[in-house]
Parts: sequence; structure tokens; C-alpha cells
Amino acid sequence: MTVTIDRQGEIATVTVDNPPVNALSAALRQGLWDAVATLDADASVAAVVLVCAGRTFIAGADVTEFGKPPVPPHLPDLVDRIEAAAKPWVAAIHGSALGGGLEVAMGCRFRVAVPDAWLGLPEVGLGIVPGAGGTVRTPRLLGVPAAVDLVTSGRPLRAAQAAEAGLVDAVVQGDLLEGAVAFARLALTRPLPQPVSTRPIAAPDADFWAEQEKAVAKSARGAAAPLRALACLRKAAEADFADAMAFERQTFLDLRGSEQAAALRHVFFAERAAPRPAALRDVEPLPLRRAAVIGGGTMGAGIAAALRDAGLPVVLVERDDEAVARGMANLRGIFDGAVRRGKLTGAQAEDRLAGVTGTTDYAALADTDLVIEAVFEEIGVKRAVFDRLAEACRPDAVLATNTSYLDPRAIAKGLPGPERFIGLHFFSPANVMKLLEIVPVPQTSDRTLATGFALARALKKIPVRAGICEGFIGNRILKRYRTAAEALVRQGVAIAEIDAAMRGHGFAMGPFEAQDLGGLDIAYLQREGARAAGQAVPETLGDLLVRAGRKGQKTGGGWYDYAPGERRPQPSAIVADLLAGSVDPGPAMDRKAIAAHLVAEMAAEGQAILDQGIAQTPAEIDLVEIHGYGFPRWRGGPMFATGIRG
Repeated sequence: MTVTIDRQGEIATVTVDNPPVNALSAALRQGLWDAVATLDADASVAAVVLVCAGRTFIAGADVTEFGKPPVPPHLPDLVDRIEAAAKPWVAAIHGSALGGGLEVAMGCRFRVAVPDAWLGLPEVGLGIVPGAGGTVRTPRLLGVPAAVDLVTSGRPLRAAQAAEAGLVDAVVQGDLLEGAVAFARLALTRPLPQPVSTRPIAAPDADFWAEQEKAVAKSARGAAAPLRALACLRKAAEADFADAMAFERQTFLDLRGSEQAAALRHVFFAERAAPRPAALRDVEPLPLRRAAVIGGGTMGAGIAAALRDAGLPVVLVERDDEAVARGMANLRGIFDGAVRRGKLTGAQAEDRLAGVTGTTDYAALADTDLVIEAVFEEIGVKRAVFDRLAEACRPDAVLATNTSYLDPRAIAKGLPGPERFIGLHFFSPANVMKLLEIVPVPQTSDRTLATGFALARALKKIPVRAGICEGFIGNRILKRYRTAAEALVRQGVAIAEIDAAMRGHGFAMGPFEAQDLGGLDIAYLQREGARAAGQAVPETLGDLLVRAGRKGQKTGGGWYDYAPGERRPQPSAIVADLLAGSVDPGPAMDRKAIAAHLVAEMAAEGQAILDQGIAQTPAEIDLVEIHGYGFPRWRGGPMFATGIRG
């Protein structure tokens, strides 16, 4: 049964049970619709508590209905019906009340929640706006400024934050249902608040809206839904409830069929499928209780921090005591930074650090379930690490390498028990970036592969399986993207125009700005290493700059010049002179054509990657580019954007 009714004296309880996340299916909407009529007709009922079975409150829309014609009762009508009920309803929230789930809760006269509950309106992340009063009721509950942040960002609030903002009336400690029933009984002894739809709004002036439009446009970087949501909120503040609801609904319907919404649905379903590949559904991963990281540099410390964030105790191994101290200092810096940003409390940071054991002794790995090597990107150094791991670790421990370009097969050569070996390519900073490329070698067992995906789930990362080639999926496409951008420079397209074109397309940075930030010498050294090994690697424009001492921001100049202490790129006359002999001007290109050309190059490399079996689906390539390389999410990734789907 989707919706059931019970009684606790004069308080009725309506229980939603629609696993796994109590999504707002047509059957659930009908069940709630009917429950209102049933309880309104029952004279013995004074108030109603709406509670959900399972792990969460109503977590949002039913994703199986995406793209299909809506079936009555429509959600806006259901929310209105709950709000107009003769008996006051109390939403009792655990887990997540998101999207339509929060809109249902806002139709209730009261909302209570357990401390770890989340409440939010994430619709802008799907290219739409809330469609059942989310933009119209939130400013009446929270005030306009807080509603703008909640709705246009899509970021949810914890229960305590929601209570402080006015979205939740009480935070319930202990049993939720008991607390909600007690709250309802107490509420009946006091004057009831007005229904949310009738509460007044203090409308801000035009200057407020102008400032918000500027801020939202900057953060949205071309995504349409956040600005359209802001327009709905302004309508809610300046018009009556009915007109604002009509405006919101029309905006919702307009956006639902848009290309951006289609792209974001594509990403949503790809992300939903990524952590649990169908081929591994029946494979049991190795239980992960203890982990280790070899190497405490920037990448190793980031990986260790990510493991600690997931609650795993970590052993951090370095070559000598001085390196151990540096690694632990790197970790402390990560956790202290999280405290400064309000992500952790001081006590939590100390707990994270206390869970890391720094050592030079590989014997400390004797009972570790997973070891991730993150040392210098040189095959001999990595092979030496795995020789020691083979001696120190349990035979069933998963041994992983974090490599960006080296062949994992060469790293694992001669390793006893190669079925436990796998590549795990983290992206820097590893405790922040969500992408994890999982790279099995031919001997990797299904259990080891499943353990890699289980680790990604524990770390809340987006895992993508990649085959073995230079750069795997992401760095291989990045190489082609940069090569194509350099080719445009050779054709006379200005470096700053190329970067501006990609920012206009939705990237945070263009290809040359990004290289200056990361350092041109990294890729240069890889090319030089390949040349030293006898490979025919063509000369790049980046090589010319590095040989002239221009390695990026860290040297005060790369593709651009940088004033001392500043990060703002300035076009460089020195670079123009250095590259003059390599430029043969061709036809002019506008920014739209530049962006289309470079995205097409990325997609072409993606198609080659598919053809070679390095990636299994276009959607996986899109996830790599979105989560590892800043491709605008609202465009769906390079494969989706160029029509390569399926």
C-alpha cells in the first residue's frame, strides 16, 4: 500500500511507503489526495501527521515519469489540497525532503524534522524550476533573500539551518513520529498560523533584484534555469499568490522541454547509473575497514583526506621521517582549510587527523584492506613501491595505483596476485574533485573492480571505468582539446579570444588560462620524456614557451603575463613575438564558431575512445568531462552536445 492511515487518539498519521525514496508517483499523489478527503470527513481527527516509511521523506519526483505527459492529480493541485485541508497537517521529515517532496511539506501547516534531515529545491540542477509552488511559498516562509539562495542555487539545507531560516518549525530529537505527534498536540492548544499561501511578503526594491540577477548569472555561467527561477521569485514577491503560481507553472512547462533540461536529465541518469554498473551487480566487493596511501604529497594527502572524510582510518607511508612530517602537515592544511570554510568544526578536523597514522614502516600495512600508491609519476619509483607492498600486505588486499599517464600493466608487472591490482585515477584536489577513473588491468578480478566502485560510492565520487591508453579517457581528450586550441592559434586566432569563447560556452576557464594555472611544464616534461624514449612527439607552442622560461602563473608568465601578486591574465607581447614564426593566419572565427570547433574535437576523440573500447558509453565520457574537466553540466557533455548518444 502506498499510503496508509492510522490513528493516535485525535491525531491521524498518514504514512507514505513507496520505496526506495518515496517518489511522487501518480499512485502516491492519488493516495494523498484521497487521504485529505477521508480525514477531513472524520470528526474524531483534530490534526494529521504526514510521515514516510523507509530511509527518507518524499525525496522528489518519480524519475520514471520524466519526459512523459503528467497524470492527475497534478502536484500543484495536491499541495493546494493539503494546504486547504480542514485539519492542519504536520510534515514529519527524515532523510531528504527535496523538490516536490519539500513542496508537499510546504503545503502542510507545520514542518518538523530530525537533525540530519535535508530540505531543498534542486530543480535548477535539472534545467527547470520548482513547479508546485516552490518559488511562491519559500519567500513567504523564509523571506525573499533566503529563498533566492535556496531556489537559485539548488543547495539543500540541514534541519538546523532550515529551522533557523523558518523552513522548519521544530527539530525533533529522538523518535520522529512520537515527536511529530507531540508537536501536533501542542500546536492544537495555540492559534494556528496562516496557510503559507496567505502569508505576506516584504518585497525588495529594484536594486536588490538587479544585484541578484548579476550574482546568479555569474554563478550560472550560461545555465538558464537559475535566472528563470529568480524571475519566479520576483513574481512571487510582487504579485498575488494565484498570479505567481501561474507564472511559476508556465515557466516550469517552458523549461521542461528545453535542450538544457534534456541535457541535465541525461547527466542525472548517467550519474545515477555510474556508481553501480550492471555487470557488477552480483559481485561482492572486499569490505573496506582500513586503508593506506603511499605518498603524502598534494595528491596523496588529498586521497588520504577523502578516505578520512568517508570514515576510514588511514596509514600514510612516506620514505623518511621528514617526508612523513610534510605529508601530515599537508593533511592538516586540508582539514584546517575545511574549518576556515565552515565545512568542518575544529573538533571534526582534529578527529580526521587523529585517524591518520604517518609512518615509514611498510609493516604497518599488514592488515590493510586497500592501499593506494600516489608517489612520483615515474615507472621505476612506482614499481619499487609495489615490490614492497607485495611483501607487506595481505594476499587479498586491493593494491591500487593513482597514475595519470603511465600504463598500469607496466606498474603491476611481476606483482604476485595481479588479480587484486587496479588503477584508481583521482583528480586534484582529490578530496574535492568528484571524478574517479577506475582502470582495471587484464588480470583484475571482478571483486577488485567491484571494490573500486564501492570505494567511489563511499567517497561520494562519480566512478567511470576506463580502458588502458595514454591519458585514459579524460587526459586523452584534454590533450586533443589543447592541441586543437593551439592549432587555432597557429591559424591566427587570438589566445584571449579562444579562452573567452570557452568561458562564454560555460567553462570556468579557457584552455590557455587553465594551463597557466596548472603549469605548462607538467605536460612539457611528459612530452620530453616520451621524446627521450624515442617517440615522435611533435613540437608544440607550449614547448616554445617553457623553453623560454614561461611556465605559467608560478613564473609570472605563460600564455599570458601576470603582474606580481596577481592572477589576472594579460595578453603578452612577449608570447606574440615567440609564436610569430608559427602563426599563419587563416579565416576569422567568431567565439561561437571557436567553441563549436573545440567541442567537436573533444567529441571526435571521445568517439575514437568508444571505437577502441576505452569507454563503454558516450554518457561515461560526458561524466568524465563534466566532473573532471569543467565541461558545462547544462550542455550535457561533449558527446551529448554533438548528438553522440546512446
